[in-house]
Amino acid sequence: MTRVSDEDTTARELDAVLAAASSAYERLVDTSGEVRARALRRVADALDDAVGDLVPLANDETGLPVEPRLVGELGRTTFQLRLLAEAVADGGYLEVALDSPDPHWPAGGRPDLRRMLRPIGPVVVFAASNFPFAFSVAGGDTAAALAVGCPVVLKANPGHPRLSAATASLVSEALGEVGLPEGTFALVTGEEAGRAAVLDPRVMAGAFTGSNTAGRALFDLACSRPDPIPFYAEMGSVNPVLVTEAAASSRAGEIADGYLASFTLGAGQFCTKPGLLFLPAAAGPAVEERLVAALAERPTARLLNDRVADGHARTLSTLAGHPATRLLAAGTDSAAGPAPTLLAVSAADFLAHRSELAVECFGPTSIVVTYSGEDELVACARTFTGELTATVHGEGEDPVAAVLLAELSGRAGRVLWNGWPTGVAVTYAMHHGGPYPATTSAAHTSVGTASLRRFLRPVTYQNVPQHLLPTVLRDGNPLGVPRRVDGVLTPVD
Repeated sequence: MTRVSDEDTTARELDAVLAAASSAYERLVDTSGEVRARALRRVADALDDAVGDLVPLANDETGLPVEPRLVGELGRTTFQLRLLAEAVADGGYLEVALDSPDPHWPAGGRPDLRRMLRPIGPVVVFAASNFPFAFSVAGGDTAAALAVGCPVVLKANPGHPRLSAATASLVSEALGEVGLPEGTFALVTGEEAGRAAVLDPRVMAGAFTGSNTAGRALFDLACSRPDPIPFYAEMGSVNPVLVTEAAASSRAGEIADGYLASFTLGAGQFCTKPGLLFLPAAAGPAVEERLVAALAERPTARLLNDRVADGHARTLSTLAGHPATRLLAAGTDSAAGPAPTLLAVSAADFLAHRSELAVECFGPTSIVVTYSGEDELVACARTFTGELTATVHGEGEDPVAAVLLAELSGRAGRVLWNGWPTGVAVTYAMHHGGPYPATTSAAHTSVGTASLRRFLRPVTYQNVPQHLLPTVLRDGNPLGVPRRVDGVLTPVD
């Protein structure tokens, strides 16, 4: 199992990195979306070309399987880079709006107003351990910040240090080949360097994927500055799955099989792993029997590193030792890693001990909750606060389904119907976020093209002469971007 590195970037080295990032921002802010899109595509090409070197490194440091996991994840990463490149190339992400002067406009007339989004400034990104490509050095946070013109200071995850260094080298070289300024991207290591970067006045935003403890600590640090900055932390989630009586009656076996595959996928090391499955008590025994039999055939799997393994063991011990829970099934741990484990609890006990039981257990552990009636199921749904995902398994004419969907849509960033939450599509309509404690900013996503919005801020120019305006705001639309003029959207042909 990989030992977590404690190597630190020195204070002097970090100061040089931040000075270079600040200088790079002064040039990046005026680059075109097409130039930055070309840079992202070049990074994607470089990573694709290096698959034979990067994937074995990732496998050695994380224990994640080469096929299909790591090869697929690298492909997801390069697709993500290219999709965000496409999103910024046409300029629509700038949300340009122009209002003509109008002395008769209600509430005192209207001056000449021109609004756009501009890059916020240098960003510190904290890489995740469980996705060594897609949420790491060249992952979604890095891609989104670079796409809109923000330099990135990447705090490497200590769980895969050699892979991080190799990936960072490829990213830096690719950006340089396209002509982006030195300081556009840099990698730093060590917890102290990460904390210092969050506090440094040259850093204007932060992004993080990981545990609630670390994410909240960094968020609080960002808020403690004399000039607080946005800190977008994607943290823990238990991702409840609620099965109605009708769904359990018609396809209990299918649901059990899907649940088992989802919560053990990647040894349970997904932030979208279903941590709780709510079943009607009448279906409980048959489903539990099926799960126990299938679980006995599941092999153990290595966890990412000692820190993850220790955290899983502690949380599992607490949950298994709770007087309300009972052990449904657990294989035998091996040298490879912990065995998948299922616990069970009644809905009545869940409601009585919700704060102790609805906790993320990062690893191959989940809890089956059996309810006595759908009123109790709705009561359970209403206990959730902030989740990345929430799932309903129901039937088309299920009377409780609409109630559950309405309740869960107020508590989760993504609500699923008859599916499983593991697997987050990189697309235009994806929202990977949710109310606290799933994230620190429910309005934003860390996956998909909407992730760009985190690293932009609006600026309105009032009565500014044409020659002093940013080019994108000038009359005649010289850059040919979609714009809203006097309230009317004018897309470019």
